[in-house]
Amino acid sequence: MADRKTHFDKEDLLACGRGEMFGPGNAQLPLPPMLMADRITEISEDGGEFGKGHIVAEFDIDPDLWFFPCHFPGNPVMPGCLGLDGLWQLTGFGLGWRGMKGQGFAIGAGEVKFSGMVRPTTKMITYKIDYTRIIDRKLKLGVANGKVFADGEEIYNVTGLKVGLAEAES
Repeated sequence: MADRKTHFDKEDLLACGRGEMFGPGNAQLPLPPMLMADRITEISEDGGEFGKGHIVAEFDIDPDLWFFPCHFPGNPVMPGCLGLDGLWQLTGFGLGWRGMKGQGFAIGAGEVKFSGMVRPTTKMITYKIDYTRIIDRKLKLGVANGKVFADGEEIYNVTGLKVGLAEAES
């Protein structure tokens, strides 16, 4: 599979959200406004800190994003759960990119540490995901550690991200 793409633009991610990338019933990203990435700049099957694959992706922050006016009025920040969801979305994308079949779902995370926030003045967040384990049996499972950076400063550190793929029951 050496000819697989290693970077994806916004239109590619939208195609994945429409179910056009990995085929019907397989890994799929959400569509806006829940899509939490604009592009994947790197993806590998054997790179990263543990040699089991990695993903680097970016999300451009627009001060008019839907969550700023409501979270929180007068003190707008991106909900931490949305950054965490971005890490899960990308972890699942990586499983589909590897050719694994099934619909994706977040299973959990080990430890989550927040050390900063995404505000309307932030220009871009960067996600970095390093897979620690890949299980390819009836249940497909990706386990990874992830970090989120706001304009280059680390603001989230998450260990034990777990995303599974399971084929739909007939």
